[in-house]
Amino acid sequence: MRRPIAAATALLAGCLMLSGCGRDETTSILGADALVAGVRPDLPGIGLRRPDGTFEGLDVDVSRYLAERMGKKVRFVPALARDRERLLRDGDVDMVLTFWIEPEWKQRLAFAGPYLLSYQDILVRDGEKKVRGVRDLRGRRICAVTGSGAAEAVTVEREVPAVPVTARSYDECMVMLGDGRIDAVTTNDTILAGLKTRQGAGFRLLNSRFGERRTGIAIRQGDPDGCEALNRAITEMYQDGTMAKFMHTWFGASGLDLSDVEVPQFEGCL
Repeated sequence: MRRPIAAATALLAGCLMLSGCGRDETTSILGADALVAGVRPDLPGIGLRRPDGTFEGLDVDVSRYLAERMGKKVRFVPALARDRERLLRDGDVDMVLTFWIEPEWKQRLAFAGPYLLSYQDILVRDGEKKVRGVRDLRGRRICAVTGSGAAEAVTVEREVPAVPVTARSYDECMVMLGDGRIDAVTTNDTILAGLKTRQGAGFRLLNSRFGERRTGIAIRQGDPDGCEALNRAITEMYQDGTMAKFMHTWFGASGLDLSDVEVPQFEGCL
């Protein structure tokens, strides 16, 4: 009888050392004193890392508000599109913001919210007159940020034969758009509005709004209580007018339509 017991003990010890045997999947964010929020470091107006290492933007303000409503502190970790799922899976963050709620990702992650309804749009150089909507991207070079899914929304969902050009970040997209290596950047209108506001002259937001995007907060699966707590805090953020204030602060000068800032219909916590 000693051999099975010893083997089981060794297996348990090895499991705890390696990955916690699913601990990350079953531990609620409600048990943490401080939440670790993954936010984009490369999106002005959404999430941007300053030279001193601190973060600013809508997602930073939203994270602080939600954490405060849940009685917690919050700290921030940079989460580029290509890294965000890994950061959640490895337990390096508790939640990731600016994450489209899509069926593919819902198979592996859980989502609170959405906390923001936006539309996909297109940013071009100011002198570009032939691109007026998504169909005009046929044969055009568009930026494809690794892990984003925005380019696929054009080429796959809408079957527009644009030419994706891979980039690591939207900063890289803007450099390529400026020097002519690509013809357009397409993603959330809020992301594009932030980029346009930072860059100023030389670029134009089309306001073509060709696809609603439900932007949620990704968390690990198996935490319905944590998800519901986030949803309650999101509801309060809209009802007390804080979300409208955040939106005007970060996008008020961009030309983005901010006349209807209402709490979105939630996906529901499974």
